[in-house]
Amino acid sequence: MAPLTRLPLVSAGIEAALADSERRLMDEAAFQAFYSRTAGPVFGYLRRLTGNAAVAEDLLQDAYVRFLAATRVPSESEHQKNYLYRIATNLARDYFRRKKTEDETDAGRRFSQVTEGNPTPGIGFGASDAWDLLTRLSPRDRELLVLAYVEGLTHQEIAGVTGLMRASVKPLLFRARRRFAAVLDAAGLSPAERSES
Repeated sequence: MAPLTRLPLVSAGIEAALADSERRLMDEAAFQAFYSRTAGPVFGYLRRLTGNAAVAEDLLQDAYVRFLAATRVPSESEHQKNYLYRIATNLARDYFRRKKTEDETDAGRRFSQVTEGNPTPGIGFGASDAWDLLTRLSPRDRELLVLAYVEGLTHQEIAGVTGLMRASVKPLLFRARRRFAAVLDAAGLSPAERSES
């Protein structure tokens, strides 16, 4: 895959949104700078959330089209980034809903090819295995954990991205961590075993 800063900007939707001068939120140079600064992190977030690079690329392009088509976008750069994350999060939620409808037996929880069985602690267990285990959580739990511990967002920023109340983020994040710990325990990766490996 090409470096993230070189993700193509050839999407017809993005070109059309940039060409519509009446609704234009920013000029093309400003958008290019914004895209260069945000495309990599947002793509990584979507890839981790969905477990699929191709889906993440599609959602990323859709997120930028919706961002450019929006009529009420914050003027500050940091708020624009958070607004883009919120759009991407909502698109990922829509993707999960469609996927759940398409495959009822999967219950909308596994969107990548996850190997059956549990990984063997200490024997070839790596980051990809951790991401596979993360896909066993609900989309909301994955979303919260990735935003907090991978993207490094504050509780206030997470609230802005997810649409949750700030006071709700901390307890929901706590519960998501507990559920992920249970998944790790079920996989034979209890805290004692994780420290030994």
